[in-house]
Amino acid sequence: MLYELRTRTAVVCGALALAIAASVLLRGRPRRVHLLFSAFSATLGLWYLAQSFYGFFQSVIWQRSTAVLAVLLPVLAVGLFEAMVPQSPLTDQADGERGKIRLSRFVYFGALVLLVAQLTPLHETAAVRTAVFVYVFVFVTFGLYELGQRGARSTSRATQRRVRFLVVIGALAGLATIADFLWYLGLRTPPVGAVLSIVFVFALSQALESERLLDLSEMLGRVMVAAAVAFLIAFIFYVLLKIVGTFDTMYLNAVLAATVVLVVYEPLVARVEEQIRRIFFRERFDLEGAVTDVRKKLVHTLDVAEMAALVMQALERSRRVTAAALYLRDEEGTGFDQLGSFGDEAPHRIEVATARMLLERLEKGSILLEDVDLEVREKQRVGARFEAGEAILTAAEVLGALKNGVLVAIRDEEREIVGLLVLADRRVRDAISLEELALVEQLATQIGIVIENSRSYQQMKERDRLALLGQMAAGLAHEIRNPLGAIKGAAQLLADPGPHEDETTSREFIGIILEEVDRLNRVVGSMLDLARPGDQSVVPVDVNGVARRTLQIVSAERADPDVEVQLTLAHDLPRVAIDPEQLRQVLMNLIRNGMQAVGQRGKVNISTRVRFGRGTRSGKEGDAFVEITVADTGPGISRKTLEKLFLPFFTTKDKGTGLGLAISQRIVQGAGGRIEVRSYEGKGSTFSVVLPAIMDALVTPTPPTASQKEPPPESDGAPAAVR
Repeated sequence: MLYELRTRTAVVCGALALAIAASVLLRGRPRRVHLLFSAFSATLGLWYLAQSFYGFFQSVIWQRSTAVLAVLLPVLAVGLFEAMVPQSPLTDQADGERGKIRLSRFVYFGALVLLVAQLTPLHETAAVRTAVFVYVFVFVTFGLYELGQRGARSTSRATQRRVRFLVVIGALAGLATIADFLWYLGLRTPPVGAVLSIVFVFALSQALESERLLDLSEMLGRVMVAAAVAFLIAFIFYVLLKIVGTFDTMYLNAVLAATVVLVVYEPLVARVEEQIRRIFFRERFDLEGAVTDVRKKLVHTLDVAEMAALVMQALERSRRVTAAALYLRDEEGTGFDQLGSFGDEAPHRIEVATARMLLERLEKGSILLEDVDLEVREKQRVGARFEAGEAILTAAEVLGALKNGVLVAIRDEEREIVGLLVLADRRVRDAISLEELALVEQLATQIGIVIENSRSYQQMKERDRLALLGQMAAGLAHEIRNPLGAIKGAAQLLADPGPHEDETTSREFIGIILEEVDRLNRVVGSMLDLARPGDQSVVPVDVNGVARRTLQIVSAERADPDVEVQLTLAHDLPRVAIDPEQLRQVLMNLIRNGMQAVGQRGKVNISTRVRFGRGTRSGKEGDAFVEITVADTGPGISRKTLEKLFLPFFTTKDKGTGLGLAISQRIVQGAGGRIEVRSYEGKGSTFSVVLPAIMDALVTPTPPTASQKEPPPESDGAPAAVR
């Protein structure tokens, strides 16, 4: 049964090898390396077919054919491996030529001797058979070794990895194929080497098709997964055959095998693909991880400077490139300004005029400048010119030390180029594969989205600023027009007094003028307070002391004695960093508003306490804040009014400028805090000033325990927080 399995496997593998050889010849104009590969693959295929025919017919002619084809394999393998990685003229040229001549002489001489032996009766002796076995194994192994050495000496990282991968696969196939030669010595083994040999031949064909093996990682992963699954299925059937002893229950065996495969297939695929990337494409694996992480971070980024820092840190951390630079097109569109870079010094600005050829080429896609340089050199070597490539390389001089790198365009929604991302690796040539370039292009797309969102956000802020400016201008005009009207009317009456007007009437008009001038002065003063920078005399402030002093001032000017004002101060309250006069201004405004809201009868409560990070919009768990609360029992504030409460010149009073809360908000925000508002119509309003505590000043409060957590707000309320 094992012999029949070997025979059938040899037929399948021989047919596959011949098909691969034909496919390479049919791809186009074959070069020498393609011809050598087709000859090698065809010889391997015929060798397997000769084995199968010998198994079917037990004829001496097929035995001799197998030996002859086996002798030809090292000759073709050595020639193919030498053609795949030509000796570099810059590295060990003389030694390489001498080694090549010595190797070729031994290969050809050994092949000639063994081929002659096959024409004599000696071909049936154990010595000749052993010589064929040793000859094939030694020279195919030596050919793989020489291939690995050539790859290691290459200055191209892509070539190094391609060759390293092929050598590993070839070595595995060679070791397994030793078992295929053992039948020639009279031993019987499973045809595992035949399957691996076809995998090796297929990998060789793909390496010849694409000069960048890194671009084939997905395909190679699928090949390895398919090979693993095939071996698994074969193993399952082999075990079932041994256990059952016959295929009379083939349907049951097939169902069992299919069930096992379905269970292990997905985890097997994921594990094999991950291991392939880790082992053979480690740097690409790291780059993919870095790009994925930074893209997640960019989703929440609006600032282009922060975006540039994140991108540069991710690329540098991946160690995939030695230098990179990010550029953003200026508003005039005349050049690109650098946002960030690392590694080799990159130009701070790239003018559009000098980089026009690069930009025109970028319209077709990203530019691998190293590939353009190689193409230009290849044209020059054969006596031709590549004018477009030469123009691109000339324009690339503006990139300075990054002129041989990779240039990727960053585009907006209209596909216009708004930025440039340049990567370079000075360690080797072919630093970036096409698959890695696809990752970088995904990153460039994300960068373009961030730039677009940032510009949209800035435009929105500008619209809001202009809208607020318009509201302020309208409010200011209204506040100034009314006093001016009164002043004008009083002045006109003074200028043209009536016959019955006396000195008392004139004094009344003069009083109106003075009163309205004072009103104008208050409006102008409030506008100056709103526009004044927030950082005045910032010192650690005792909040309780400021609250007491403010209440004394307000109580002295209180007109209605029936309004009850209650002060509740927390003990051991930490200090806050703020200008004490500005804090007094904030509290005075809130307390006055509360007294005016309750009318003739009501209550205003002023309290202080320590508040921790949970339940606040800023700070983390455990961060301490000082909260100053001014609560009144007035009619409350409607939801519609809450939305406009902090807008300049918005007021619900008959008198007032509408700037008090706007100024208070600016002062508190300048100190790193905020004003929170909670109001219930018909029940009153609560204004809370929340300021970061200075933990080293005065005391260090202890966070509340679980039993001391703050109670949630009432469910029927309408809380609002304004930063």
